[in-house]
Amino acid sequence: MTDLDTAALPATPAGTERPAPRSQQAESSGGRVARSLLKHLMLILASIVMIYPLLWLLVSSFRPTEVIFRTPGLWLNELFVQNYSEGWFALGSPFHVYLFNSLVVTVGAVVGNLVSCSLAAYAFARLKFRLRTLWFAIMLVTIMLPIHVIVVPQYIIFNLLGWVNTIIPLVLPKFLATDAFFVFLMVQFIRGIPRELDEAARIDGCGHWQIFTRVMLPLMGPALATSAIFTIIWTWSDFFTPLIYLTDPTKYTVPLALRSFLDATSGSNWGAMFAMSIVTLVPMFLVFLFGQKFLIRGIATTGGK
Repeated sequence: MTDLDTAALPATPAGTERPAPRSQQAESSGGRVARSLLKHLMLILASIVMIYPLLWLLVSSFRPTEVIFRTPGLWLNELFVQNYSEGWFALGSPFHVYLFNSLVVTVGAVVGNLVSCSLAAYAFARLKFRLRTLWFAIMLVTIMLPIHVIVVPQYIIFNLLGWVNTIIPLVLPKFLATDAFFVFLMVQFIRGIPRELDEAARIDGCGHWQIFTRVMLPLMGPALATSAIFTIIWTWSDFFTPLIYLTDPTKYTVPLALRSFLDATSGSNWGAMFAMSIVTLVPMFLVFLFGQKFLIRGIATTGGK
């Protein structure tokens, strides 16, 4: 900096720092921009790496089966759309039958979880009864209990009741608040709702049922939406439970139907399976796309916000 530049700078009061020259400010601003561009570039590259299998699945659904595993790239030489028409009618029933079966099971599971888990959560959060803390602790312990531990006794019970090869074993447990994770989530949400609202409703003559339906449920929207989204994703993609209880191919859900495309004794129709896998992923993509804000709000907020 020359003497003329120094003289041109305005005088600063004693005890204050002189502002940095414009050249240094420009350099620091340029450094921030460069670091931001580098960070975004790395995030884009990482996202491409993570989304590559899904893109390859989408591209492979438009390739003939004999070409799929020869070309790991994403470039299409020709658009082979026959995979979708063949996959839709490749199994014993049209593929919309399996989509409908999964839809029925998923809707039943969502309704069961929302009704039973919200009632159980209200009881743990607001009602006072003997051994409430003990029962709540037992409920939390069941979160760590693997499903494989209880699948055998459950199967014996449902088999004695004659419910094997029906959708009842897939839906009925949801109406009994068996998903402790959602009960815990809603309990924490209800505890964040001020008790003054309960007291005001009780002064107006409301009982527990009126408080639950008229006060709690309208405020539990984010928690209910979060539970519904998780239930939809977990139920739609569940392969283990339908594999145990469903034996009739016409009652298969989507994961079992996709497994039917693979044959260990003869050739597997990979192209048709990839095409129907894309069809199966579309509902889950839409659910996550439109429910993402509710999912974040339900986990991050409390009932008092």
